[in-house]
Amino acid sequence: MRLPGRGTFPNVDDHLVEPEVSRDEIVGGRRVVASPAETAHADQHSRLDYVLQAHVASGYLVSVDLITRHGPITDFASDACVRREGIDPATGRRHLEEVAFEVVSEQREKLATEKAEHMRRRGVRRIFALWVKSGKVGEWSSEDRAWRRLEAGAKIEDPCLVKPLEVVALLNAAVADNAVVEALAAKGNPAILARDAAAEAKGEAKGEARGAARALLKFLVARGLEVGEAQRQEILGCLDLDRLDRWSDRAATASSAAEVLAES
Repeated sequence: MRLPGRGTFPNVDDHLVEPEVSRDEIVGGRRVVASPAETAHADQHSRLDYVLQAHVASGYLVSVDLITRHGPITDFASDACVRREGIDPATGRRHLEEVAFEVVSEQREKLATEKAEHMRRRGVRRIFALWVKSGKVGEWSSEDRAWRRLEAGAKIEDPCLVKPLEVVALLNAAVADNAVVEALAAKGNPAILARDAAAEAKGEAKGEARGAARALLKFLVARGLEVGEAQRQEILGCLDLDRLDRWSDRAATASSAAEVLAES
């Protein structure tokens, strides 16, 4: 397969290493062992996958540790990536990833940079890195041949995402949860929409009940009936519309607030 200005590349799934058997990767003809992770690295990787999966748009897939032949002598996996579903009609193989993420330990920053250069030459549109110790997030710049830092308040916008991905959601577990809920809502997730509809209905009912309670109090005062503080709080605190209707019916003929509020 020949890409304009990039020379000839092997198919994405013609591998130099044996996937799912060996831990070896080949970067620029050099053997690299994909080592197991320490706690901080593993936790960051898990959070990345969690948030990314929720944000992926229809027609795209999130893949983890997907090995790709990035060049004639280069065959390695990004930590997470987003690619189109189905088969690329130009190659008859799976689609090349469009966005890739690397979780970076400080001692492996040089390797992450080298991988980014290979991925970009292969045609991966965007490459991001998350530094474990510093909490930094960066996007690879081919122009600068360096990582451009993204501030915590920045958002990653891309056609393969259903909504902009907040950078801070990649770093903070609580924000990650909120971002996932918002992304699922943007996708039209039935459970999230049902929850929101129930909350909206509950809010409307609560507002209606408070309006009915205030109207009842005004009516009792207009009739000249004395309403004690405890009775006033009972009326204002009632969110049961049926009970408020019963009290309103009694208010027209009752001789006291206690008679209005009496329940058999």
